[in-house]
Amino acid sequence: MSKIVPTLPSGIAGPLGLLHLPRLWQKSSLAAADKLADGYKDIGPGYDLMVLEAINIDPDAAREYIKSAKPAYVQFEKWIATQPGVKLDAKTISDINATVAGYHHEAEIRATILAAAGIEDEGKILDAVTLNFLDDLTEFHQALA
Repeated sequence: MSKIVPTLPSGIAGPLGLLHLPRLWQKSSLAAADKLADGYKDIGPGYDLMVLEAINIDPDAAREYIKSAKPAYVQFEKWIATQPGVKLDAKTISDINATVAGYHHEAEIRATILAAAGIEDEGKILDAVTLNFLDDLTEFHQALA
């Protein structure tokens, strides 16, 4: 595989406790190495911007830091923690984590993802974190073919 499908789910947090941040780092790191699979965005709309905006981190600055420094994940978190105006208080982290965990895709998107994964849509899997992870696993498997 010359291009890599990111498989860290948005429901994973690093030491700072922010859901989705490890996935954002993985996607941006892959993009910086020109290895991010087609169809995936490097710090794009959705969870990426939700998280960065909630903690007051400029998306372009985060992208540039990852591109230039090529940090390990913990180094990325340390960089975030040192940025002027960053908001890493317990309430901010709790609020953004609740937003990430509670986000649901529209029914049509849910149905498409589940169908591609070979799962009947019984209305049991609603959260976007799980649906996006299933979508990544499906994409990863297809890329192996």
